Amino acid sequence: MNTMAQLITHHKRITVSLFVLLAFAGALLIPLTRVNYDLVQYLPQDAPSTQAIALMEEEFGNNNPNARVLLEGVTLAQALATKQQIAALPGIHSVTWLDDVVGADNLGSVPLEYLDPDLVTTYYHQGDALLSLSIANGQEAATVHALRSLLGEQTAISGSAANAAATQDLAVSEVLNAMAILLPIILIILILSTTSWLEPLLFLITIGIAVLLNMGLNPFFGEISFITRTVSPILQLAVSLDYAIFLLHRFNDLRQTNPPLEAMQIAMGQSFTTVAASAATTVLGFVALLFMRFGIGSDLGLNLVKGVLLSFISVMVFLPALTLLVFPLLDKTQHHNLLPSFSTLSKNLLKTRYLFLALALLLVLPSFLAQSQTAFQYGTGSVAQGSRAGQDTLRIEERFGHENILVLLVPKGQPGNEIALSTALAQLPYVKQVVGYASSIGAEIPPSVAPPEVVKQFYSEHYARLMVYLNTPDEGDAAFQTVAQVHQAVSAHYPSYSLTGTSATLYDMKQVVENDTTKVNLAAIVGIFVVLLIAFRSLKLPVILVFVIETAIWMNLAVPYFAGQTLSFIGYLIISTVQLGATVDYAILLTHNYRQNRQNLSRLGAMQQTLADNLISICVSAGILSTAGYALAATSGNPMVSELGTLLGRGTLLSFVMVILVLPALLMVLDWKKD
Repeated sequence: MNTMAQLITHHKRITVSLFVLLAFAGALLIPLTRVNYDLVQYLPQDAPSTQAIALMEEEFGNNNPNARVLLEGVTLAQALATKQQIAALPGIHSVTWLDDVVGADNLGSVPLEYLDPDLVTTYYHQGDALLSLSIANGQEAATVHALRSLLGEQTAISGSAANAAATQDLAVSEVLNAMAILLPIILIILILSTTSWLEPLLFLITIGIAVLLNMGLNPFFGEISFITRTVSPILQLAVSLDYAIFLLHRFNDLRQTNPPLEAMQIAMGQSFTTVAASAATTVLGFVALLFMRFGIGSDLGLNLVKGVLLSFISVMVFLPALTLLVFPLLDKTQHHNLLPSFSTLSKNLLKTRYLFLALALLLVLPSFLAQSQTAFQYGTGSVAQGSRAGQDTLRIEERFGHENILVLLVPKGQPGNEIALSTALAQLPYVKQVVGYASSIGAEIPPSVAPPEVVKQFYSEHYARLMVYLNTPDEGDAAFQTVAQVHQAVSAHYPSYSLTGTSATLYDMKQVVENDTTKVNLAAIVGIFVVLLIAFRSLKLPVILVFVIETAIWMNLAVPYFAGQTLSFIGYLIISTVQLGATVDYAILLTHNYRQNRQNLSRLGAMQQTLADNLISICVSAGILSTAGYALAATSGNPMVSELGTLLGRGTLLSFVMVILVLPALLMVLDWKKD
């Protein structure tokens, strides 16, 4: 490290110039990043619904309906003409309407009252037509905008594609909005906790460059999720500012007795291990996300690991060079300490340590049980709530009801089995209609004499397709119960089949997430436990530290249960590892300094000194991370991201409270060394 420190400090202008150029290049590359807004694509490839989607696209083409368009006050002829106009738009794979299920010839020649009334009212009711569209993945926003341009702003568009379009529109400026709130608050926190007006700018420039480098590398790693694009820069900034603060403060201390160049070289050597250890615990929390089968975890985890490593490099290479270039300004911009001494506060906090310890122990079990019972939402429907997509959904449901379709593929050539299966499915509690060839055309009519445009809706070369209409929301107990019942019913008639649709996909997502949660949390705990075991060479201390942070996590996740709220699965899936990896550093810092002070002081004296020396540092770190979370919550119109921000903000504060109020009591109670 000494050689590296000498190299960096003697070539500071070259080092700074290189990082600035790389950051500029990173900024230019950011717009090239491909962003995925479809969470379904992050399901494992062996998930039943994923395999079903691939099979259906292979057999029937890319025509799985994912949007509904309402045409108000139109005749049959007008609806057909508009259908053709829509089909010609870019991004439209297919448009399905009444003519596709009854035949264009029948629609023109047979009075509607002679057709299946249930089938007719699914598509045409009291002069309103409802078209089913298949919109290409990744083109939802552009296509929805084109539809509104073609049909007028009064057109109502709903479905998963409309929700995805709303998500894309919301995600455009969310990072900038969050930064606009976050940066001023961080500046205030840093100004209050430092003694130079320049220091906060050095911290932000250093980590800002690392953020640009991280985002600029994303195009080389393929696409990223919209959640990663929104959350990752904020988290990277919040969790890695500590590294810069520690290094520069160490430099300022050493500069009192050493020349600037020598002081920085010593500071780099002394800080390396501490900063590396802090980065390692954070990285381990994020690495645990890579073990998820649900791809959103590895997507975010890889981006955050990459970001923390780049922040570490920027702090250990760029910041020393930049500081040495501008250090005379550090002296010219000095100001008095704006914060009072925390010695009195530390003593007062310790007077109540056993009270808070008892309270925490009382809350452990209820919090653990409550967080395991929290209800979750797996779909993206909440994104549309309060948006144009949400309003359109209500308009369509008022006229045609809620549409929840399961698409079933079974082997072709068994019409008797198809009829028997359709009858069995129609008898399920939440199934309102089963649409197949037999129900639409009639089992007695051979496909060879039926209209080809109708036949292709139900038969491919190898498979027959059935549309199962449910009268349930896309997700929830009723929907998931029905999916399980459909699987059971189909299995009784066919040894192999494929089932997809929003509810089927969300059902699979639920299964994957439930398995991932336990696995990922265990991986994070084990990884951080091992690091703590090596760092402290004690079995007792890692148990204490993990217990303290895990209790804060359980309390955090228990709040939605006691509040009667449904929590997005994204927040639940991610927050445990992020909160553990990002806040365990507070506990490490306090424990490390307590052990050092304990060598010369009593338990009470050592803890008073530890809190007095480290309370500001922990406050600053927790304040920045909590602010980052609440900034996300305040600026994001996407409920998934907003909830994750709230969990991060609240979880950081709970970890902070546990570290400064409960951990001291535990360390002192379990410190059996005589005073």
